[in-house]
Amino acid sequence: GITVRFVVKIPEGLAPEQAAPLLCAGVTVYSPLAHFGLKQSGLRGGILGLGGVGHMGVKVAKALGHHVTVISSSDKKKKEALEDLGADNYLVSSDTVGMQEAADSLDYIIDTVPVGHPLEPYLALLKLDGKLILMGVINTPLQFVTPMVMLGK
Repeated sequence: GITVRFVVKIPEGLAPEQAAPLLCAGVTVYSPLAHFGLKQSGLRGGILGLGGVGHMGVKVAKALGHHVTVISSSDKKKKEALEDLGADNYLVSSDTVGMQEAADSLDYIIDTVPVGHPLEPYLALLKLDGKLILMGVINTPLQFVTPMVMLGK
């Protein structure tokens, strides 16, 4: 088999319990941003779901210089997203007016929701050639209306 050995230097003053999320959830969101060429500053990103991976998604995207919109099913985490994590915008997915106003505005969405959910509302938020990055582990088949994917490329 292949043996991989590596060392990650934890900066002085950073406790191991602070470093652990960076090495797990942080890498989980950074890796697809790097893979899909979404590291340049000025991009507009969406973070769908504000659990552990979503928290790191906001922090990593902001560190890259992105305008970040958190998308959630309720406004319960609005203060946390905007004030504590530094998100630029907060969108409640059931707010049809807000969702319509945000249509075609995002370069990417990192979807961290770990249960089955409709993808069409979020596909509508993406610009042409936008990327929907699915990070939530869902144990049911994905379903979506293909013309939305085809029209958005």
